[in-house]
This record gives sequence, C-alpha cells and structure tokens, in this order.
Amino acid sequence: MTAVWAASTLTMLILAGILPDFRLQADSGDSATRIGITAGIGAAVFGVLSALVWPLIVRALLLVPALVLGLLVFFLNGSLFLIALSLIPDGRGEAAPETAVLVAAVMSAVASATGAALAVRDDDAYRRRLYRLADRRRRKQAAARGPRLPGTVFLQLDGVGHDVLQRAVAAGHMPTVASWLETTHRLTPWRTDWSSQTGASQLGILHGDNFDIPAFRWYEKETGEVMVCNRPASAAELQRRAIKRTGDGGLLTVDGASRGNLFSGGADQVALVLSIAARRGRENRSRAGYFAYFSDPANAVRTAMSFVAEVGREIGQSVRGRIRRTRPRVKRGGLYPFIRAFATVVERDVVVAAVIGDMLVGRTAVYADLVAYDEVAHHSGPGSRDAELVLERLDRSIALIAKVAEHAPRPYRIVLLSDHGQSPGETFRHRYGLTLADLVRAGCGLPVPRKARRTHSGAEARSAVRAAMHRPVEEGKGEHRPPAGKGPLVLASGNLGLVSFPDVPERMTREQIDARHPALLPTLANHPGIGFVLVRSERGSGVILGARGAELHLDELPEDAEESGPLADFGPGTLAAVRRTDSFPHTADIMVNSAVEDGEVLAFEEQIGSHGGLGGEQSHPFLLSPVALSAPVPEGRELVGAERVHRVLRRWLREADGPQVPVPEPDPAELDLVLRPPGDVAAAERAAADKTV
Repeated sequence: MTAVWAASTLTMLILAGILPDFRLQADSGDSATRIGITAGIGAAVFGVLSALVWPLIVRALLLVPALVLGLLVFFLNGSLFLIALSLIPDGRGEAAPETAVLVAAVMSAVASATGAALAVRDDDAYRRRLYRLADRRRRKQAAARGPRLPGTVFLQLDGVGHDVLQRAVAAGHMPTVASWLETTHRLTPWRTDWSSQTGASQLGILHGDNFDIPAFRWYEKETGEVMVCNRPASAAELQRRAIKRTGDGGLLTVDGASRGNLFSGGADQVALVLSIAARRGRENRSRAGYFAYFSDPANAVRTAMSFVAEVGREIGQSVRGRIRRTRPRVKRGGLYPFIRAFATVVERDVVVAAVIGDMLVGRTAVYADLVAYDEVAHHSGPGSRDAELVLERLDRSIALIAKVAEHAPRPYRIVLLSDHGQSPGETFRHRYGLTLADLVRAGCGLPVPRKARRTHSGAEARSAVRAAMHRPVEEGKGEHRPPAGKGPLVLASGNLGLVSFPDVPERMTREQIDARHPALLPTLANHPGIGFVLVRSERGSGVILGARGAELHLDELPEDAEESGPLADFGPGTLAAVRRTDSFPHTADIMVNSAVEDGEVLAFEEQIGSHGGLGGEQSHPFLLSPVALSAPVPEGRELVGAERVHRVLRRWLREADGPQVPVPEPDPAELDLVLRPPGDVAAAERAAADKTV
C-alpha cells in the first residue's frame, strides 16, 4: 500500500507540473516540501474515496447499460478526485473539471500498475491483491463450503478449431497451452452436428440437448418468427425448451457460474448471459459481473485504454489489408472496429475477472466463453496474423486464471474447449456476384436486383454489444422478415443456407416445390458454389440433391454412401449429421450447404472465416482436459455431438466432487452410441431422435 501511495503522490506532482489547470499550492506559493505534503494528502484521500465510495456508486449504477457505465467511470472518477482536492487543508488543491478527469484516470492506472508489478514479485502480496477482488462476505462463504474438493473451470475459446490450436501451439503463440500439453493435459478432438455454431453447440454442452436447432437462425412456421441464437429472447426460449425436454436445469445447477455465454446452464451466478439479458429490473444479475470489475476504477481505465488501442489496431490492420489487396477480404468499417474491441477487450476483461472472482470464493463449477478469436477470425480469417495475435492474448488470460487458481480456497481443474472451428474462404457473393437469396429468387422466376446486396453477418459479439447497451437485436432492417405473398424467405448461417416458404404451414416436400417452382431445386443443386441440397420427399424421408442429377434418399443409403457422390468432400459423419437434422421439426423447406474445396467454403454471409454448416475445420473443435480426469472417450473412438460433450463434462464433475451433480445411469444404447465408430452412428442417431421427440 505504501508503494502504491508513493507512486500516486509522485504522479500528482508530475501532472501538477505539466497541466496548467491543476495546482497543488497556495496562490502565494509554497515550498517543495509543502507541495509534496499536499500531493501526499490528496493521493491518500483519493485512494480512500476510491476504496470506500466507488463500490457503492457502481452498485447503484448496475442497471445502467454496461458500455455507458464504462464511460461514466471517467467522469465519476474525476468527481471523486475533485472531492479529494476539496478536502486538502487550506484549499491548496484545485483543478478544472476536465483536468480532474484526466488526472484521476492517470492516477488510477499508475496505482493499478504499481500494485500489479509488486504483486508479481511477491507471492504473498499477489495473494492478498487477488483476495481483495472478492468481498469479505463471499470469502466467509468460501470458508464455509467444507472440504477442499476440486472445483472445475471450463474455458470456452469460441471458434478455435482443433487444428488451429495445434498450429498455434507449434508456432509458439500459446506457450501456456503448450506447457499443459507437455505435462498436465490431453487434447481430444470432437465433431459438431451439422449446425456448427455456438447456439447449437453451447446449448448441447450446457443443457445436454440441442435437438431442433437446425442453424444459427431459422424460420418457425407455426409462430411466424425467425429464431436467432444470439437474440436474447430466442436464447431464453431455446433454453426453456431444452430444460423441458431434459427435465434438468443444466450443467451448472449446483453452485455454478455462467460467464459470457448464450445460455445459463442452470447457474445461479450469471454475468453477460444472453438468455437472461432480455429481463429488466434488479433481479436480472446478468450485468452483476460489471460491478465486480468496475468496482475498481483502475480496471475501467485500463480496459478503456486497451479498447482505444484495439480500435486503432483494427483500423490499421484493415487499411494494411486494403493497401496490400489481401484476398479474400470483407469490409471492416462502420461500427465493426468498436464491436471487435468490445469482444476482444471489454468482454474478455469482464469475463476473466468474473472467473477469477468465482475461483476466489470457491465455486464448484464455472463455464465461461471468450469470444475474441471468433469475432476477429470472421473478418480477418481464421489463419490470419490478426487472429494469431488474439490467440496470444487469450493464452495470457489463461495463464492469469491458472495463476489465480493457485491462490483459490480449493484446487481447480481447468478444462479448455471450443464449440466449433472456422473454415476459411471467400464469400459466395464475392465469388459469383450474387447472394444465395438472389440465386433462390432467380430459380423461382422472380426479379433479381442488378446489384447484389451485402448479407447480414451473424458474428456473436454484435448481439452481446446490443445487450450490453440495452438495445434490441435487429436482423438486417427487416430483411429476415417473412415476405409478402408466396416469395421465399432465405436465411444464412455461415455456409449453410435455409429456404422457407412462409405461406405453406408445414415443411414442403420436393414434389410441392417442383410443382410451384420447377427450376428452383435444379438451379441450386447444379450451381458450382453449392455442395448439396436437402429436401423432404413426399414419402417422408429426406433427399440429398447434388450436381448432374445426383439424388440420395436418406432412408435407403448405406453407411458408406458419404464416400462418393455429393457428400464425398465433407468427411466422415456427414450422413449421420444430415439425417439428424432432417428429423428436426423446424428444418427448413430447403437446406443448402455450400461447396468445399481444400478445406475452404463459401459463406452466404459477409465472412471470410465462417462456421454453421459442413466443410473444412468448422466441424472440428477440441477438448483440452487434465489427465487427472478420465479420458473423454476410449482410445480409437470419436466424440460426436455437443450432447455427448455435455455427458463427458458431467462425468468429470462427478469425479471431482462426488454427488454434487446428480446424473442418472446412462442408457446402454446411449453409451454404445458414444463408443461407436462414425460409420455406425446413423441408426442409433435416428433411434435417439425418435425417443427425444
């Protein structure tokens, strides 16, 4: 504390000498000693006010939108500094309001940096600093939690594929992860469902059920609404449906915390969780994580400075890409630099601080999502230098969390995982000069605009920003609303497209579509940018259509059918994934998956790194677990589907803390499903889907 006070005093003296509107002496002048004493008093009073008054101010402003709170921090901090100056004897302290804001910000940053530097050099000081992040009442709760049984922290690195992680480790971008792989952890790949995106994967991981999630966004005919996984109202409804189907609250129902996720997982402690972001009032604790973070004004200053730096970094990287004519490339102007900075700085800092607080009070299970890589990779590419820099910063965050775990009141096992990967490739619009919606309209004989419009980007961070600002999620200014008449509604989820006809109450059959628009299905199936199309036949089974008249009926195909024909380029497990989606009640009239070539896909959105469909690395996330836990699957077997990942995580929680997470004995058929090779999964998938329905 003495060192921090001395650093703050010195900072005040330097700023008083530099800034014309800030003085620390009487009008008649003072000696250097007197000025030093005045600075010391001012620094001490400001420090006391920051420690005692600041948390109360932030708690009172919890219902203020998060980004607004971040801006208010500077003005409130400056107000506290003016109060501190007014308390200096003989009126020797004086500053203009705008100068007070600047001085307070600099002093808070210096105090934080000094404390952190000292803490790194002294383990005891480091321990004391970390424990001050948790209030006294919560520390008492941690002491009363009983035996020091292991807790578990699940850190989701959004969008980081299995191969991307391996390349980053080999290149030295993630030294912390590399050291774990050499000593304490094992790396296991797993495979997503057809819908390789956060909504489907995270709902399955946290709630054990992602049935009837055909894409990132889809149209539900019975309600006439477009469901969007990162829209708060949709996320709340999807979570409700999953809980109803499983009869269970989720992975985190017992002493759990959910941080930065789409869904709560049944946790009582939540921060930045979209499924509850639509609620209003003090009972909504989704923004409580902001209090824990902004209660230290130095955090706000540090994050704000990093935010500005990240905006500048994005602008510089975008300009450099345009000058070098980098291909593929999408536009990155407008609000995107600020959205990226929110995902890579604000959300990261708040989520990491929340996880640290959870460990310091000894919570049993914590699940947190870090979306930084996913957001940058969408616009810069999953293998770009921009994305590599984000991985380096994420590795430092992982290292910080691991260091804090050493000082927690109970041991912690840290599991890293991802919800999906990303596949590179230029956009469908850039390659062919028209969007998927334009192609569908052409196939229906409808007029097509001369100039292709840009498509909406489904990057997850955009809705997180809107939720933080208390603004509703908008879907492209009405472009996803059902059209008037009998026109098609076309939605995009990465390189997966969905075509629905809102005027027909049930899922249309191939025969109905051909009768209404005889050129539509051939137009789609034979287009060089499309890999395959799924429709429902009149007899009730799904049909896969490909180029040159290829036609595969799902109820007649052998398991090796994916080795040739329209599915050949998409790898093992494709057929099982398509069959499962075909069984969903809300599967679109026409499901369109783009072509894939050498791991590259064609996104139907404005993204050069995309996920949502099949093809490339997007379907292959990872699970990095301590070797102290049981292996996710026996050697030689593949872990398939987010619902199976949920069961693995539940098993690990049982191993760590006995009966804390009640789980029924596994059904032998379900257990057999997990252990089967990919080629044997399809029949069991259909049986499991029928049982769920």
